[in-house]
Amino acid sequence: MAEPALWAWFLLIATFALHAADRQAPVKVMSFNIRYGAANDGENSWKHRDYLVLETIQNARPDLIGYQEVLKFQAEFLQKNLKGYGFHGVGRDDGQEKGEYVPLMWRQERFELLDSGHFWLSETPEIPGSVSWDSSLTRMLSWVLLKETSPSGREFIFANTHFDHRGTQARLESAKLIRKRANTIMDQYPVILTGDFNTTEEGDPYAALCKKTQPQGTPLIDAYRVIHPAPMDDEASFSRWVGHRAGKRIDWILHSNDFVTLHANINYTQEGGRYPSDHYPVEATLRLK
Repeated sequence: MAEPALWAWFLLIATFALHAADRQAPVKVMSFNIRYGAANDGENSWKHRDYLVLETIQNARPDLIGYQEVLKFQAEFLQKNLKGYGFHGVGRDDGQEKGEYVPLMWRQERFELLDSGHFWLSETPEIPGSVSWDSSLTRMLSWVLLKETSPSGREFIFANTHFDHRGTQARLESAKLIRKRANTIMDQYPVILTGDFNTTEEGDPYAALCKKTQPQGTPLIDAYRVIHPAPMDDEASFSRWVGHRAGKRIDWILHSNDFVTLHANINYTQEGGRYPSDHYPVEATLRLK
């Protein structure tokens, strides 16, 4: 009778270990404004730094990536050279290929794509290219519904955006729109939101996304601030090509309360004083509860 009992204990321990390992698998997230490739940036033009953008991503090995300021030829470069990643994104001007993308990539060995979509940061969010408020340019959000390929098969929404760089009202209304839409889905799906928000955490758009009372509903959580609770004077997320650090973050990784933040940082990768972009990538390691 001892042998069956021993096997029962062995199976119980093995099953517990399997579930524990699956439950604790972290997800590494990157948000990266790669600077649009048509800019006249001289020695920092895309052709002089595309390899460094690629190496920065490859060395970080993110599971999820949200990009900003991506043009069609840059999107094609990323898809060609980052093997094993899925891709979702469209041009903001026409919902196809015209204008900047806010695309997402995910590691296909870890996640299966179930659904995807976009909406525009305007009063008519379903109309491609629409502009509202005091926005100087067309702005949008792209999203995917992903399912883990591990035995748990958990599903979550991964979204990415880029707020207007001039319109104060546009940034606030964009944040309210995203918060409202997030509130409608967070009862069903965990959410990760990456982006260049063109404002700091002292502003009203941050409050609209991450504070309980503005507006009503469940707030999102700032992964960086979880790990670094005391704001510092050298947290700027834009390099200005020269390693600039003084100032506040405008690039964030936010998530619903379904995730635990394990790590968060600003990636200062450079090569001989050359930086991959005028923004630093920001990173966070999350785990679903």
